Amino acid sequence: MKLIIAVVQDQDSNRLSKALVDHNFRATKLATTGGFLKSGNTTFMIGTEDIRVNKALQVIKENCQSRDQLIAPVSPMGGNADSYIPYPVEVEVGGATVFVLPIEEFHNF
Repeated sequence: MKLIIAVVQDQDSNRLSKALVDHNFRATKLATTGGFLKSGNTTFMIGTEDIRVNKALQVIKENCQSRDQLIAPVSPMGGNADSYIPYPVEVEVGGATVFVLPIEEFHNF
């Protein structure tokens, strides 16, 4: 058995949730916040059998798209301002960051 942890952008959350249900995956959704952009994410925890991991990864990949977004950088607080960029920067966001972990035991009480 494996535990898949997928961190996705909020914009992709509902689409991924529906697709997981459509493919008979059960998932727990957690509201999370990214450290870099300080924006909302959704973290999915999906428990599945080893033989279904590739299908789960395919569903995640098909429903989580990367996109470009302009962000306004936060000004430095008391640090060196030499590297501070005072104008919006375009960064790639979205997609999914996925971890696949082995599960030794599973209990349902």
